[in-house]
Amino acid sequence: VAGRVRSVIDGRTLVLEDGREVRLAAIEVAPLAGAGEQPHGGAGRAAQRASSELALGRAVALSQDTGSTDRYGRTFASAAVSQDQPERSLQQELLAQGHARLGARVEPAACLAELRARERHARQAALGLWADPYYSAQAADRPADIAARRGQFTVVEGDVVSVRESRGTTYINFGRRWSESFAAVILKRNAGALLAAGINPKLLQGRRVEVRGFVELRGGPRMEIMRPEQLNVVR
Repeated sequence: VAGRVRSVIDGRTLVLEDGREVRLAAIEVAPLAGAGEQPHGGAGRAAQRASSELALGRAVALSQDTGSTDRYGRTFASAAVSQDQPERSLQQELLAQGHARLGARVEPAACLAELRARERHARQAALGLWADPYYSAQAADRPADIAARRGQFTVVEGDVVSVRESRGTTYINFGRRWSESFAAVILKRNAGALLAAGINPKLLQGRRVEVRGFVELRGGPRMEIMRPEQLNVVR
């Protein structure tokens, strides 16, 4: 599937000449700042500018996964500038420039290693949004900082203190006070996908782990792990 980009709404949302609205899959970008908003708003604008420079007015090739349309009718797809030789992946470019973070859902799984490597290099060089502590990986032992990001996509890294199971739900605990500390939560229906990907939560105690997803508050801050790409063992 192909099209030409007519406009760029934000860092990951393109409008094609035929009116289709495309959301770049596998990544998360900073939101655009609204009227009167000051803190951290520059990262969203920078992502929009980067996407415009890469794709505006250009032909793109789209690779869409089955069922990847949201309730607003937007298509989730991987996109590459098709008039370049070789083709350039927009997701890879945005990650490499530090204008995006790897998202919580990556399909196909074969793309994960390359996308993660692009993000890692940008993080190490403190490019783009990684230069702002607000978007950098949050320390798991600072639950108040994580709780302040309720409802937001966040990357959290820390040492696993314990792993507990209760009524079919697995809790990866990054602190000793369950009512205050940060925990990653795996529901029983999602456990099989992690095991199939070689991730056994029971073996994570004492390991340094990075998780990514949206922050919820249930006592302490929580993050539900539904897919293996949300969890990465650092060491």
